[in-house]
Amino acid sequence: MTDSDKKRQIAEALAQYEGALLRYATGLCGHGDIARDAVQDAFIKLWSLGPADQPQQLRPWLYTVVRNRVYEILRKDKRMFPTDPARLPQHEGTASHPADELRAAEEAQQLQRLVAVLPERERELIRLKYQDGLSYQEMSGVTGLSISHIGVILHKTIKALRQQAGRNDGQGVLA
Repeated sequence: MTDSDKKRQIAEALAQYEGALLRYATGLCGHGDIARDAVQDAFIKLWSLGPADQPQQLRPWLYTVVRNRVYEILRKDKRMFPTDPARLPQHEGTASHPADELRAAEEAQQLQRLVAVLPERERELIRLKYQDGLSYQEMSGVTGLSISHIGVILHKTIKALRQQAGRNDGQGVLA
């Protein structure tokens, strides 16, 4: 692989994955500077790999490197920054009526509050699956958990979130 090919590969990977990796890293540590450092380090590591060391699947490899780097930085700094639900990206609803938009915004805020109090492992799996769209196989590569264990954890977590949000009689959040 020539330097030109490598530069193109890195530029394409940056364009495709940088935003999602920053959201993921920020969700892990709750601190933008650490997240940016971890993502930058992942792309530097990708650049430094030789042709024989290129990852088979780039996306889960990048998530794994970012995850490991965030935890390494946090261990080194001995700082934990809680996830602030206000920092999480807001998704625009598809509602067409103002009342529908308001309800969708309230439901999104409720869901963010419920997810914010989950244990770290469950929060991470929810982010990987629903925010970043990773497959169970990719999530397994990132977290080191088996695919079936991920499925069980997500099933139990979603069930618990539905029960907590269930005061909506099956309407709205997680319905």
